[in-house]
Amino acid sequence: MKKIGIIGGAGYTAGELLRLLINHPEVGIAFVHSSSNAGEPIVNVHQGLLGETDLVFSDTHPLDEIDVLFLCSAHGHSKKFWEENARPEGLKVIDLAQDFRDESEGYVYGLPEINRERIAKAASVANPGCFATAIQLSLLPLAAAGLLPDNGDVNVTALTGSTGAGVKPGATTHFSWRSDNLSVYKPFIHQHLIEIGATLGKLQPGNTAKINFVPMRGDFARGIFAVTHLDCSLSEEEAVKLYKDFYNDAPFAVVSDRPVDLKQAVNTNKAVIHVEKHGNKLLITTAEDNLLKGASGQAVQNMNIMLGIDERTGLRLKPSAF
Repeated sequence: MKKIGIIGGAGYTAGELLRLLINHPEVGIAFVHSSSNAGEPIVNVHQGLLGETDLVFSDTHPLDEIDVLFLCSAHGHSKKFWEENARPEGLKVIDLAQDFRDESEGYVYGLPEINRERIAKAASVANPGCFATAIQLSLLPLAAAGLLPDNGDVNVTALTGSTGAGVKPGATTHFSWRSDNLSVYKPFIHQHLIEIGATLGKLQPGNTAKINFVPMRGDFARGIFAVTHLDCSLSEEEAVKLYKDFYNDAPFAVVSDRPVDLKQAVNTNKAVIHVEKHGNKLLITTAEDNLLKGASGQAVQNMNIMLGIDERTGLRLKPSAF
């Protein structure tokens, strides 16, 4: 039984990690650190875990007593944490912030669909961003086949739920504003474009396709629905085969023969992908849960790979029937 520690235990990603890990057959939770909630029962913050755990938030983080550490604090805090704390030899680390997604300081980019073998050997993994996961899974098969258009456009519009903005309330997360509403934010400049570009550049070196990404705030709590279209010479049958072959050994990248909807992915660790052809345009729609495949579920998937156990362990989650 491997022992787990969590830093930044009061946020949404930590809450999802706890929901997964308290039922994981191969690990046990040693501590959940939150300086602002120290001494409080975890269920006082993550109320959906009522009846599931008696854990209490800790103000200490004994790193020498655990095997795997999850960093769930805000962006920028992971680097600060390692400036203030010594890392024990042999400790495996999975960072859910964006601090090491450039693979600096020995971190491996934690997208299992392309980096499974590297993750298995890694001591440190940088978990991908939620939009970045959905958009990369939409495009990886094309990039690997050298089919992203040189000097062409890849157009992406993607909606995210309010949990993507984090647990701290803000002007655009209040129910009265978000309900019955849609809005665009950070068009063409979203920070996840950096990691998307880095990954696609490795698969299709020298490609000059421009990714035009328009993120949107959706009127729902969780999930990402990404719609991508680009010029492509493949027929629909060829495109479907390309995607199914590419993801044949990827248990959480599921290629659907039918158009997808968000509810197929929410509350699961799946990214559900559909491709179809319209004239010379290839349309790719991808649905995922931003807190699971886009964050904590993928982090557990990475942990499983790092520990040498079946990557599906603890992640056999089912979507709503309605």
